[in-house]
Parts: sequence; C-alpha cells; structure tokens
Amino acid sequence: MSTTTPALPKITGPGLKKEGVVVLQSFFIALFAGIELLIRSGAGIVSGVIICLVLFGGIRFGRKGTTYVAVVTPPLAFAATVLLYLLFTDGINPSRLGLDFIASLAGIAPYLLASALYGWFIFLNEKAKARKPKPRS
Repeated sequence: MSTTTPALPKITGPGLKKEGVVVLQSFFIALFAGIELLIRSGAGIVSGVIICLVLFGGIRFGRKGTTYVAVVTPPLAFAATVLLYLLFTDGINPSRLGLDFIASLAGIAPYLLASALYGWFIFLNEKAKARKPKPRS
C-alpha cells in the first residue's frame, strides 16, 4: 500500500512589495503581542517567537530588495504595539510608562537580538553579492 503526499502549492509571482511586508509583519506582531499583553500583562516568549517568525517570513516572501524593510519593521512594530498598549492601560504617566516600556522590551531582548543579527547578516550578504567584483590590475 503506497501513499502519496500532495505537493505543497508553490507561490507564483514575484512576492510581497515593501508595503505588503510592513503591513503583514505589523499586523501579526500587533495581534499576537496584543493578545499576550492582555493575557499576561507583559511581553514574553510568544511575542519573541512571533517576531522571529515574521522576520523569516518577510525575508522569504518579500520581493527582491525588500530585505531591509523586513529586517527593520519587527522591532519598530513591536515597540509601537507595546507603547500603544501601555498608553491605553497606564495613561500618560511618564515614570510608569517608561518603566513598563523598558520592561517589555527587556522581556523579548534575546529574540530581538537573535532576529536582528540574522536579518542584518542576510541583508549585508545580499548587498555584498550584488556588488560587482573589482577588476584585478
């Protein structure tokens, strides 16, 4: 008895534009980080894993030339999500707002660092490969 596995559908077309990468990354980070902030009252492993996944997805599904946007967007989207959440929950209380904001960023710092290192490596590697080699004299 033989079983055949269906082939996964291949993505046709060139991929996401810069705007599409930003929108999808921001949406998924805001959704999952917002849910985690509501349930746990702080950022943690779920937000960190989502940041790593959206970075990989942005690099994988973006068009050529969208790597920079895919690398820069996740930390900014997470920071904006946390800041908006804290403004709604804590109000405009600078000492409390600043402390909670730094604590939220510190909670996912290892994930941010790992994804940033990987993303910048990919971006700089693509940039180096695109450069033409110097002619030998």
